[in-house]
Amino acid sequence: MATTGTEAPHLGGNPLLGSMLDLKKDSLGTFLRARREHGDVVKMTAGPPGIRATFYGVFSAEGAQQVLAGESANFRKDNAFYQEIRESFGNGLLTSQDEDYLRQRRLVQPLFTKRRVDGYAGAVAAEVTTLIGEWQDGAAETVDVLHEMTRLALRAVARILFGTDVDAAVEIVERCFPELGAYVLRRGYSPVKFPRDWPTPGNRKAAAVHQALYEVCDRIIADRRGSGRASGEGDDLLTLLVEAESAEDGSFDATELREQVLVFLLAGHETTATSLGFALHLLARHPEVLKRTHEEVDRVLGGRTPGAADLDALPYLTQVLKEAMRLFPAAPAVGRRAVDATVIGGVTIPAGADVIVASWVTHRHPDYWEDPERFDPDRFTPEAEAARPRYAWYPFGGGPRACIGQHFSMLESVIALAMILQKYGLEAVDTEVPVGSAITLTQEGPARCRLIPRTA
Repeated sequence: MATTGTEAPHLGGNPLLGSMLDLKKDSLGTFLRARREHGDVVKMTAGPPGIRATFYGVFSAEGAQQVLAGESANFRKDNAFYQEIRESFGNGLLTSQDEDYLRQRRLVQPLFTKRRVDGYAGAVAAEVTTLIGEWQDGAAETVDVLHEMTRLALRAVARILFGTDVDAAVEIVERCFPELGAYVLRRGYSPVKFPRDWPTPGNRKAAAVHQALYEVCDRIIADRRGSGRASGEGDDLLTLLVEAESAEDGSFDATELREQVLVFLLAGHETTATSLGFALHLLARHPEVLKRTHEEVDRVLGGRTPGAADLDALPYLTQVLKEAMRLFPAAPAVGRRAVDATVIGGVTIPAGADVIVASWVTHRHPDYWEDPERFDPDRFTPEAEAARPRYAWYPFGGGPRACIGQHFSMLESVIALAMILQKYGLEAVDTEVPVGSAITLTQEGPARCRLIPRTA
């Protein structure tokens, strides 16, 4: 690794607090401004003197590839936010490192082969059918598509994870995950953190949320361990996790199972819900793209329920989804910590420095995207994709820590979009949806669309 480069340009801010207030108010907008004013690698500070945090924003495709792939061993998940996520959701695939991560990945990888994931298409379709039925029974005219896709994605991942034990898990997760995510965010941004076992109101509330999540997971896991496949549908992920074993890696104990379950629930529904919800909202705002998508869905499916084999036959719908993920990546910024000094884009990154890789900015970088705020699915034709750097678009991360559920997310999203578009046209009520960044991209305002039933 090269270690000699120029000093990073510094984003100006408040003399006392640096960029802390700007980052708390609008971190994504602050990252965009940093790149626009100073380039692809920018130093930022946040907090008062003495406890001030310093980190480096990396915004180019080449820089993202270096951090996530080329020099991934030098950039670890050791920063404050990952520690908070680790303490709240456990040491599962999202947060584990080194031999823990490699062992977990080896045990889990067989559960996410293309053949295995394709087998979940029927479960996804069943949940979409239920949602559409609820809309029809309630004579829904206007829905918040982000809220509805969150419900759908949560029920789908819970069904696939737990089999028949869906309702209990969904109720607890819907209530607890937002509270736990907000707690992680507050502690991650706070320059001074009280120990978690201190009886502050925030700590006590978080402890109660933890307990509720642990109890429902432990109950279902204990049931599955006790009675095996008889208690579920047989192919749910939890049964497979319980049975996952190898001579080299052993198997998951009860605590490890709980931690994998919590991470799968978190990562498996929030990311897909974001992609689905914004894809629908963008289609509702762009009738010419919606018309073209309807035509493809009608031509390919002819009114039948889509399955895994239909994904390759719906290229334009897939382009719509990819463009929605470009504009609204579910993980808009991720952090790492440099072990050794290195150089990114000609700028020195010191040993021990925190680094933020922001897909929100890279996905809007004018070097890769003409008129970057414009919604244009034709950016994702095979020819257009081949002409761009690999990491100009990376909604699933990259390198050895790329999302293990990428194929499942695409499968679920394409099936859900196709089934909804078979039944409905869409018109946007809210033309813009304000967003923020927590563990994942957050909805800060309504995303309402009118549902227009299509005639057969």
